[in-house]
Amino acid sequence: MSVLAGVRAAIIDLDGTMLDTIPDFHVAINGMRAELGLGPITQEQIALMVGKGSENLIRSVLALDWDADRIEAAFAPAMDAYQRHYLSINGQHSALYPNVIAGLTALKAQGLRLACVTNKPIAFTTPLLKLKGLDGFFEVVYGGDSLPRKKPDPLPLQTVCADFGLQPAQVVAIGDSSNDAQAARAAGCPVLTVPYGYNHGESIHETDSDGIVTTLLEAASLIRSRTNH
Repeated sequence: MSVLAGVRAAIIDLDGTMLDTIPDFHVAINGMRAELGLGPITQEQIALMVGKGSENLIRSVLALDWDADRIEAAFAPAMDAYQRHYLSINGQHSALYPNVIAGLTALKAQGLRLACVTNKPIAFTTPLLKLKGLDGFFEVVYGGDSLPRKKPDPLPLQTVCADFGLQPAQVVAIGDSSNDAQAARAAGCPVLTVPYGYNHGESIHETDSDGIVTTLLEAASLIRSRTNH
């Protein structure tokens, strides 16, 4: 029996799964670096650092140039500068991946309840979903600072299961990184991964998931083929 057979809801990641947001990160981070007297870095460097939340991202970016003591001393102003730059351009340089809207539409048409769980701060997440026309698909949205712990901790996924009144086995997580897969495994949720996102520089094929889907539309088709409505 397929692990997807009883699925009634889906928890979908944002950055690297629904949206290519690296261009937004690139503009905001280099704006922050310029304020701190540091030179620009590349999108390729940034892609290796995103996914574990803003604090981790900023520390990783500063660690390219500074030691731990210098990072600690500059962390608060650096974070302030980053957030200011990010909010000013949020969504302007990011793009939907192929078949995201079609996939979300298909999932909803199959009667699945949808949640968005991301490690992006909620203050960045809510306007971004709205700007890209994604906000209407999700009953529940949690950012990286919405709950006491973020992915790869299972808490956000467990919280959605409780919100929906469903067992973890009935809620599939869909994401682009080991963060999503580890959170799902710890929560007891099935998990599907997409191969095009930002998996900390690792191949998604090395991540423990229940399947790789090329798009969210393919995920919808796979879930439909496994569930008996």
